[in-house]
Amino acid sequence: MEKNIEHIKSEALSELEGASDPEAIKAISVRYLGRKGIVTQFLRNISSLPAAERPFAGKRANEVKKELDAAVKGILEKLASEAQRPGDRIDVSLPGRVPARGSLHPLTQITREICAIFTRMGFNIAEGPEVESDYYNFEALNIPKNHPARDMQDTFYVSDNIVLRTQTSPMQIRVMETQPPPVRIIAPGKVYRCDSDLTHTPMFSQVEGLLVDENVSFGDLKGTLTAFVHQMFDTKTALRFRPSFFPFTEPSAEVDILCVMCRGKGCRICSQTGWLEGLGSGMVHPAVFENVGYDTRRYTGFAFGMGVERIAMLKYGIDDLRKFFDNDFRFLRQF
Repeated sequence: MEKNIEHIKSEALSELEGASDPEAIKAISVRYLGRKGIVTQFLRNISSLPAAERPFAGKRANEVKKELDAAVKGILEKLASEAQRPGDRIDVSLPGRVPARGSLHPLTQITREICAIFTRMGFNIAEGPEVESDYYNFEALNIPKNHPARDMQDTFYVSDNIVLRTQTSPMQIRVMETQPPPVRIIAPGKVYRCDSDLTHTPMFSQVEGLLVDENVSFGDLKGTLTAFVHQMFDTKTALRFRPSFFPFTEPSAEVDILCVMCRGKGCRICSQTGWLEGLGSGMVHPAVFENVGYDTRRYTGFAFGMGVERIAMLKYGIDDLRKFFDNDFRFLRQF
C-alpha cells in the first residue's frame, strides 16, 4: 500500500513539473486532489485494507495530499509572479522618485515683481475687499450714479449697492479716509468686468498706485512710471503719454510702451504701430480729494493703474490673455 501512495505522489509531481500554465496545473490538482481524484479515492478505499495497515496508510495518504496541495499552490504563485509585468514589480535597489516641483504662476511672479519695484521706490502695499460697495467703487471716485463712465466698467452686481469691484481704486479712498498725506501706496488684487476676448477676461489682476503730497506734479508721475518701465523691461524701453479720460483723474493719460517684440519697427503684436497700450494714469481729481477731506489747495497727487496680465503679455510676448487661465502645463512650465 505504501508503494501505491508513493507511486501516486511521484506521478503527480512529474505531471506538475511538466505543466506550463495555470489551467493545466489546476486540472492536475482536480485529477489527484478533487472529490473524485486519485488520492481521494485512495483514502476512501483504506477500509478495504487489513486492520493492521489502515492507520499507517491513512496517515501517509493525508501527508501526500498536503504535500501535493502545497506543491500546486507553490507552482501557481511562481507562475503568477513570472507573469507580472516588470513595471509593476518593486525594485528596492532603485533610487526613489523625486516628487515633481511646482512653481509660481506667471501672473503671481509678475505681481510680485511689480510690487517689489514700487516698494523699493517707497510705496506701501494696501489690500482690500473684492466685494465692494457702490460708494467706494464708483461714487467716491467721482463716478456718480447714471454717469456715462459707468458704461466703461459694466460689472457684476451682488445687489443694488454691492458689486464685485471693477478696479482696485477703492483702496485709494479707503486709505485716504484713514491716513493724512503724504500717501504712497500700491493696491494689487483681482477685479471683475464684463469682458471676454483675446485681451480681456471677466476676472483679471490689477495693480493701482497712488501718491499724494505737497507739490506733486505730472512730471513726478512721468518719472515714477519711467523708472518702473525701465526696471520691469529694460532701459531701452520707451514710453509715451496720450491724453485720455478717467473720472477720478484730471488731466488723464494712457501710457504706451515701446513694443518689446519689434522695438518700435511695427509688427503683428503692436498692429504695426510700434507701441503697446500699457496702463492708465493721471493727476488725482480734486473731487476725489474733497470726498476724503483733503485740502485741494495744499495737496496734489497722481494715480496709475495697470493690468498684471497686460504687463505679463508685454514682458513675455504672449498674444492671448486667456492662456494664463487655461491651466495648460505646456504653457505654464515655460515660467
